[in-house]
Amino acid sequence: MQLSLGFSPCPNDTFIFDALVNGKMDTEGLQFDTRLEDVETLNQWALQGKLDITKLSFAAGLRVADKYRLLNSGSALGRGCGPLLIAREPLSPEQIASLKIAIPGENTTANLLFSIAYPDAKNKEIMVFSDIEQAVISGRADAGVIIHENRFTYQQKGLVKITDLGAFWEEKTGHPIPLGGIFIRKDIPEATARKVDGLISRSLQIAFSNYPTLAPYVKAHAQEMDEQVMRQHIELYVNDFSLDLGEDGHKAIEVLKQMAIV
Repeated sequence: MQLSLGFSPCPNDTFIFDALVNGKMDTEGLQFDTRLEDVETLNQWALQGKLDITKLSFAAGLRVADKYRLLNSGSALGRGCGPLLIAREPLSPEQIASLKIAIPGENTTANLLFSIAYPDAKNKEIMVFSDIEQAVISGRADAGVIIHENRFTYQQKGLVKITDLGAFWEEKTGHPIPLGGIFIRKDIPEATARKVDGLISRSLQIAFSNYPTLAPYVKAHAQEMDEQVMRQHIELYVNDFSLDLGEDGHKAIEVLKQMAIV
């Protein structure tokens, strides 16, 4: 059986899926047609039901609950790993509402968390996440919401943190930050979905067993080519929740759902 599978080229996703898609494990009769895309592209595709299995922002997952269900393995969820609002210079909370803010996609959890923290900030420009730092530096945007490995590079480029949106979430709710998860189409048989879930977990266990060695697949797709940044990225976003969301993970997602304006 062949299934289409989409995830981002970021180190956390390529780390999780390397063994699964590169012939390093028994896939139990399943074959995967893999697409690596920016998460907002995947979010948009999910609205059309384009892929069988896909990484999605949890905010987008709420919007496609009629088409997709969440798997227990492969998620990015944790503490101290949320998006950051950054700018060229310090800004007061009162200033944010009147400024142009670059966001990494309308359907991203980053945008949802920003909207919860700054409900009056409506002047947003959607960009690919990797372009946001430069947009702020150049003045195309007054501030930007950054995700992924940009957390580790913005200070080197002279930018400053305005708000840690993940810390805001944790202080407000007490729950870990639900960023993104792996979703499967609801019309795929339950037995197949359970098999895929187990394969993703096994793929991640293989990756953990070889860490801190980085597979060529991870290095080839990383936006930031410094290996230390790749490892920081993996260590921040890949954890026990990635193996199994568990009760705490599902509760955090439910709270996000309750706070979202869908």
